[in-house]
Amino acid sequence: MLPKAHETVAPTHWAFGQLASIVGAPASYLRQLPAPLAGINLQYGLTNHRAEQVKTFETEDGRTELRAVTGPDYGRIHDHELVEAVQRIAGNGTGDTRWKVPGVLDWSTGVYNPDVEISRDTTTLYASDRDVFLFLVDDHNPIEAGRLPDGSPDLYFRGFYCWNSEVGAKTLGMASFYLRAVCQNRNLWGVEDFQEITIRHSKYAASRFAHEAAPALTRFANSSPQGFVNGIKAARQQIVARTDEDRDDFLRKRGFSKAESGKIIEKVLMEEGRPPESIFDFVQGITRLARDKTQQDARLDMEGRAKKLLDRVG
Repeated sequence: MLPKAHETVAPTHWAFGQLASIVGAPASYLRQLPAPLAGINLQYGLTNHRAEQVKTFETEDGRTELRAVTGPDYGRIHDHELVEAVQRIAGNGTGDTRWKVPGVLDWSTGVYNPDVEISRDTTTLYASDRDVFLFLVDDHNPIEAGRLPDGSPDLYFRGFYCWNSEVGAKTLGMASFYLRAVCQNRNLWGVEDFQEITIRHSKYAASRFAHEAAPALTRFANSSPQGFVNGIKAARQQIVARTDEDRDDFLRKRGFSKAESGKIIEKVLMEEGRPPESIFDFVQGITRLARDKTQQDARLDMEGRAKKLLDRVG
């Protein structure tokens, strides 16, 4: 029960960690205790907490849920404000503007269908107890960047993703990517005038985000794809490994563990039909491994590591 409150609150996993940190208790240990005992420890910590004021964020839907515990000056941007800002740019995400939830590739025919019915399995709109992510693409306007082994075009689509956390896990922001149709791998390629927009949580931040995001997306949508296509070509041509030892060394020197390196090489074998040799091959393996991450921020972190390889292609 929070000080001066009349009802108990049920903290989310995220809020529990914040609360434990504020009262100086180890969250990992408390989570292993029986709930009544963990509650007693937290209650004691709250009752004797004198260091500073805290700001709580609670929602009520049949019970009072504690969503966040932050410092008193934290400027909250609600997740629904980000969603509303994106809707002003991208409509309902089903094709009423050029930005929409991605379609899917039919593996039996090799045909990409941009107009599939959106379901829980195909959506790219995610929310959790700590953040929200939205991924939308322009898959009615494909970009051809080379050929696949069977001779068909290797198609990419412009896309962008947005993120926010109304509970203090991250800032509000947006970045661009190119989605590879054949495998749904996201390539976080630096784009002129639009690599990443981040806005700190403060008053009117959501409105400022919409004001900045709309022109950036318009420039991105109308920009020439030639720089991207040339970059893909250069990444394909830059051979960095020819033996198994080369491949493992290349990845290990870039901070990947032995287990990660093995999985990346395996992913390339599975999707490209041969072991990785070029920068492009390794990027595809890393971004494919990123798709296995269940948390979107973990996936983006892995994709960011692939982006560093692309950025060094000369």
